[in-house]
Amino acid sequence: MENSLALLGRIAGMVGILMCLTSGVARLAGMHWLGGFETLTLLQGGIAGMVFGCFFLLLALAKDAGIR
Repeated sequence: MENSLALLGRIAGMVGILMCLTSGVARLAGMHWLGGFETLTLLQGGIAGMVFGCFFLLLALAKDAGIR
């Protein structure tokens, strides 16, 4: 169970980072829209992905340490 939480956390974090980077590069290139979404919306989605990743990694660490 801990391994699946850690894996899910890493995947969510990486997807979040990629979304933030994509949004930032597109915005620096002067694009306000990317794939039908506003770039700031993609940035917020990337931030949410990183937060979920941190939460799942924290859960995995807590379960590994025996904290309920």
